[in-house]
Amino acid sequence: MTRSENKPSIAAVKDLMGANHDALRMIMQDLLQEMLEGEMTEALGAAKSERAEARIGYRSGHYNRTLITRVGKLELRVPQDRDGRFSTELFERYQRSEQALVASLAEMYVQGVSTRKVKAITEELCGHSFSASTISAINKRLDESLTAFAERRLDEPFAYLIIDAKYEKVRQAGVVRSCAVLVALGIDWEGRRQILAVELANRESHSSWKDFLLGLKQRGLHGVEYIVADDHAGLRAAVREVLPDAWFQRCYVHFLRNALDHLPRKADDDCLQELRWIYDRRELSEAKSDLAAWLRKWSPRYPKLASWAEETIEETFTFYRLPRQHHKHMKSTNMLERFNEEIKRRTIVLRIFPNEDSCLRLIRSLAVETHENWLEANRYLNMNDLKEMKKADLRQAA
Repeated sequence: MTRSENKPSIAAVKDLMGANHDALRMIMQDLLQEMLEGEMTEALGAAKSERAEARIGYRSGHYNRTLITRVGKLELRVPQDRDGRFSTELFERYQRSEQALVASLAEMYVQGVSTRKVKAITEELCGHSFSASTISAINKRLDESLTAFAERRLDEPFAYLIIDAKYEKVRQAGVVRSCAVLVALGIDWEGRRQILAVELANRESHSSWKDFLLGLKQRGLHGVEYIVADDHAGLRAAVREVLPDAWFQRCYVHFLRNALDHLPRKADDDCLQELRWIYDRRELSEAKSDLAAWLRKWSPRYPKLASWAEETIEETFTFYRLPRQHHKHMKSTNMLERFNEEIKRRTIVLRIFPNEDSCLRLIRSLAVETHENWLEANRYLNMNDLKEMKKADLRQAA
């Protein structure tokens, strides 16, 4: 039987945190210190003072390093080896988005566009205030790595492309405007997810989307078979011009949201629920059969919705061209929406960015972290069936 009396209760933890404001900071500091020591042990093949045949080096003291986090400044002791070969990615990985967030907050304060509350938040997050020179140094380091990520070559082919935009408030020439953040995710022919691009535009337009897609092609984007996106007129036109051979899937989630525009305010909930169920069908023939039944049932009551759906729903069925195991993931932009939610969780702290560079810096920092996590994870999709379908199409064309 588990001895529950040895486990700290939630109440006890809350009491600890209330009694000691630095408790969370100390816990985080101890955890990261253990991670550093563990990395050194793995690099040398032996723990401190351990006799082991696999040992490939020896420790040689520590140097001090400060890590700025949202729980305050952490004072860490980074282990060193005699040959100077040990290197840790802990600081770069952990601090990239933290630096971008802190820099954005501090920049608001230095530029005089913030409030007392923003100043308080900055000092609470960082443990101290920032000078303009410190902010400039942080931004320079970040911008160099983020530019390299944004301009990297896309040498491998990407079978699937998911594109969408979200809006952030940015101060431009003293006026607060909503700027579009254009994002593209790709899935390569090995089934791995990658974030391909994050760019800022004044608005979603044909020209902004065309420039965005042309930028991807100039970096080497090729092999795209299938695109998932919302039904934005400018985006659709840009896709037709830049990637005319790719199948286009209109996100069915956005489609269902758009359906609300064609219903009275007090419409029957079952109407949209039954329309939603159509997308759970395994075959296109089953989906079309259910659609016909849905139209017969609801057309007399909601003719405006029925007419709109009958004219536009076909482009939400493109996912049936794909292998069945891909349907769940590739019939909507939900994969990108989850990334957008993570962006919102960070940007809501700022509310209004002081400039475009600050906005792009933070969101690209988050993109790099997500991108690296995806590359380290297992394959997102098994692409063997799609490869076989592609081979069959080529044989038929020949």
